[in-house]
Amino acid sequence: MSRSEEIRQRLMAAFAPAELHVEDDSEAHRGHAGYQEGGESHFRVRLRAEAFAGQSRIARHRAVHAALGPDLMAAIHALALDLDTP
Repeated sequence: MSRSEEIRQRLMAAFAPAELHVEDDSEAHRGHAGYQEGGESHFRVRLRAEAFAGQSRIARHRAVHAALGPDLMAAIHALALDLDTP
């Protein structure tokens, strides 16, 4: 399974989001630190979920990192997060 799909599955399971977009943005970082041949190193995630209601930006980011888990977070070089309620 690709990292993109693994990210998508873990976030769907954790947040049951109203909206979820996972974009592999690795190619834009070719030649930069952390780039891995074949991609799957830099991601952009847009997530809208009721679970974020009343949470600070930091709390939302921590919740996403926890949902992805230390194994997947260690495999990702960069993760840009756009998190909000629907």
